[in-house]
Amino acid sequence: MPLEPHTQALYDRRAAQDVRPLYAMTLAEARAADLAAIQAEAGDPEPVERIVDASLAGPAGPLPARVYRPAGEGPLPVLVYLYGGGWTLGSLETSDAICRSLANAAGCLTVAVGYRLAPEHPFPAAPRDCFAGLRWAAEHAPRFGGDPGRLAVAGDSAGGNLAAAVALLARDAGGPDLRAQVLVYPNTDHRADTPSRREITDPLLFNDKSVRWYWDNYLPTAEDGDHPLASPLRAADHAGLPPALVITAEYDPLRDEGEQYAARLRECGVSAEVVRYPGVTHGFFAMAGTVPAGRHALERVAAYLRTALADPATKD
Repeated sequence: MPLEPHTQALYDRRAAQDVRPLYAMTLAEARAADLAAIQAEAGDPEPVERIVDASLAGPAGPLPARVYRPAGEGPLPVLVYLYGGGWTLGSLETSDAICRSLANAAGCLTVAVGYRLAPEHPFPAAPRDCFAGLRWAAEHAPRFGGDPGRLAVAGDSAGGNLAAAVALLARDAGGPDLRAQVLVYPNTDHRADTPSRREITDPLLFNDKSVRWYWDNYLPTAEDGDHPLASPLRAADHAGLPPALVITAEYDPLRDEGEQYAARLRECGVSAEVVRYPGVTHGFFAMAGTVPAGRHALERVAAYLRTALADPATKD
């Protein structure tokens, strides 16, 4: 497997340390190990002008949110970011470095939304929570210097799945209006039977067994996975969704279904761009301090958002 050199070095280190797959750990162990690995590989968190921890009213009680405001005069465009972790792991700390970097590079007021995790809170808790977070961000952005008329949603892995689900909910509810969605190696179909799902089986990588473990934690029944908020690729219609940037990784079991989702969007008249990064694995977007492709992908997402969320009044 021709991994790029930095990813190969990470792989070799895991092999030397005999790192166990997350699915072989207890839930508490997996949550702690996942966060520790992300923080170790993300690099030093960038400073931003202001960070505010907040609470919002979710469908079943309060949910945490964190607002990142970069330097610059407002009102700023608004990005709602949803962290990954297979709907089972993750917290606001998981996406902290990503949100700091995107806030600075894209010039966005960035709002990270916390959501309830499975298996304690299975589907559809997470997409309902995230949609409540989007609505909160649109309503409260002005108090932080944000412009809710320039709003986007993004996420990585399960967060990409949730971002796609939130875009579907926003379309069907008549708002909040989204200018863009950014889906970084998203799950899009729980029944996916693709070459990338079949090929990526190495236990030292995020692999097909990892994907199945997360789905098993998340779904009350297999039939629940057919719901479009669980499997956005299975939505009856994708017309009217916001333009999308889809980031995929060559050695990722989710690669093909992410690219299939972009193709489905284009079939329905939605602008959708795919950028596949060669030689890297699932998770590289959170490894900007270790894998240069992660930094490049952050910059690519920021450039996309700057264009998608530009103030029409400032355009030539």
